[in-house]
Amino acid sequence: MNALIRAHSGLRYVVLALLLAAIFTAYSNWQKGKQEDSKIYLFAFIATHTQLLIGLILYFLSPKVNFDLLGEKVFRFYSIEHVFMMIIAIVLITLGRIRSKKLTGADKHRTVLYFYAMALIIILVAIPWPFRNLGAGWF
Repeated sequence: MNALIRAHSGLRYVVLALLLAAIFTAYSNWQKGKQEDSKIYLFAFIATHTQLLIGLILYFLSPKVNFDLLGEKVFRFYSIEHVFMMIIAIVLITLGRIRSKKLTGADKHRTVLYFYAMALIIILVAIPWPFRNLGAGWF
């Protein structure tokens, strides 16, 4: 289980980097009016879904998920807040990817930009950063 926790914590930086790269690429392609799709959108999509799978395994195995102790900040965060916000973010990424595949030109890239950016904001809020005192470290 410790390996899964480390993988989940480390992969967050890959996900964040890919989302940032996808957002900047989408903005650039939107402004240039490019027609073709960018592979970085797909890589960000795959990385976030991989992160979701690892997170769901941890959700069912972690002692930090305890519905009997929801009055405590740490248990409430991991039991409800973290997983709920991350699922919303993944849904936004999925919708952005699916909708962009049906569009062409600037609309394709603008859709990716908006959906991925909204998801990134939610993800940044939902990460248990060390300064939030939720029992998580940088890795």
